[in-house]
Amino acid sequence: MELYVKHFSELTTEELFEIYKLRALVFVVEQNCAYQDVDDADKQAYHLWLKDENDIVAYSRVLPKGVKHSEVSIGRVISARRRCGLGSKIVRSGIEVAKNKLNAERIFIEAQSYAREFYEKSGFKQNGNEFMEDGIPHIPMILTF
Repeated sequence: MELYVKHFSELTTEELFEIYKLRALVFVVEQNCAYQDVDDADKQAYHLWLKDENDIVAYSRVLPKGVKHSEVSIGRVISARRRCGLGSKIVRSGIEVAKNKLNAERIFIEAQSYAREFYEKSGFKQNGNEFMEDGIPHIPMILTF
């Protein structure tokens, strides 16, 4: 299993295709949620993924301050193989990228509400009320170093 960290400008066409394919599978097909997953924020993001011999098995993106939120943010977190630690590993990697590449002192996420405990294990704390986004309940969370 190998971790890749690339800014959008460094991605190959094949890597971008595989990332978008996985994101569409999870966020659009599996969650039955028609929304615009691909956005302009992707162009400013660091994209992180874990890959086994053949496939991307976990993914997230890290956005600089001001792209979508006033803080550095992590989003689009996916683990294609659930309950085996890959989600935690990609979140930890995102935190490191936020610290090391974007000098983050705080990281903001909009977590799907059911995943609250998952993010709390990485140190995130809820910092606002639940809200609906694309028909799915979310909560704002923040991690401060």
